[in-house]
Amino acid sequence: MTKSINFSTFSSIKIGPTVAVELIDTMTSLPPDVRIIGGANNLLVSPNPPKLAMLDKCFDFVYRKDDCLHVGGATSSGKILSFAKKYNLAGFELMQKLPGTLGGMVKMNAGLKEWEVFNNLIAIRTQHGWIAKEAIEYGYRHTHFEGIVYEASFTCKEGFDETLLAMFKKMRDNQPHYPSTGSCFKNPKDGYAGKLIEEAGLKGKRIGDMSFSDEHANFLVNLGNGTFEDALALINLAKEEVLKRFGIQLEEEIIIF
Repeated sequence: MTKSINFSTFSSIKIGPTVAVELIDTMTSLPPDVRIIGGANNLLVSPNPPKLAMLDKCFDFVYRKDDCLHVGGATSSGKILSFAKKYNLAGFELMQKLPGTLGGMVKMNAGLKEWEVFNNLIAIRTQHGWIAKEAIEYGYRHTHFEGIVYEASFTCKEGFDETLLAMFKKMRDNQPHYPSTGSCFKNPKDGYAGKLIEEAGLKGKRIGDMSFSDEHANFLVNLGNGTFEDALALINLAKEEVLKRFGIQLEEEIIIF
C-alpha cells in the first residue's frame, strides 16, 4: 500500500515533489534502495528522491505497562507529551514543540541541549527484536544501530514538571517562524554552528527564497517559494566558507534525499 505525499506541504521546510510513499504495516526489513521517513521535520527532499517508506498508523500508540512507557515509532511528540502530562510522568517535557515522530526522534537522539530522547530510553524494538539502550552507540544528534524503530520503551517516573515545560516552550518560541528543518548543521565539538555561520558573514544570506535566518544563523528558512537547488546552494556555501575560514567541517543535521 502507498500514500501520495506532497512534500511541498507535508515537510516542515515546504519543499519537494509529490511522491508515492510505501506504508509499512508489519515489522519488516526494507530493501537497501528504500529510505524511511517520519514526519519530514528535518528533511530536504530533492526533485528526484529515492524510493521512500513510512510507518503506518498501526505504529501510532502510547501506553503504560508496569514502570515502562511504550511508544510506537509513528507516534508524534505532541501525543507523547499529552499522555505524559495527563498521567503526571516526568522526563517527557522536552517533547514540547519538538517536531517529529518517535522513530525519527530516536534515530537522531533529538532534544535540546542536555535534554535528549535517550536520557529516559530503556530499549528500542526493530525488526531484529528488542535492543537495550546500553547496546546502542549514541551521542549528540546521532545513533548507530541496524533496523527501523517500530517501538521504544522509556522509564516512567511521576512528577511532570510544568516549569521545565515552560522553559522548553520559551526556548523554542525564540526560534525562527518561517518554514525550516530546525538546525541545519550539528554543532561541532566545543562550538556552535550558528556562531560559525554568522562569523563567516552568512547570517541572513539569501539565495532565491531560501535564507540563513536573521534570527538564528543555523536555521535555513523558506521565505515563500524556496527551491531544493537554492537550499542546497546555501548549505554548500556555508560548509565551504566555514571550512575555509576556520578549518571546521560542518556536518548536516538536516537529512537530504
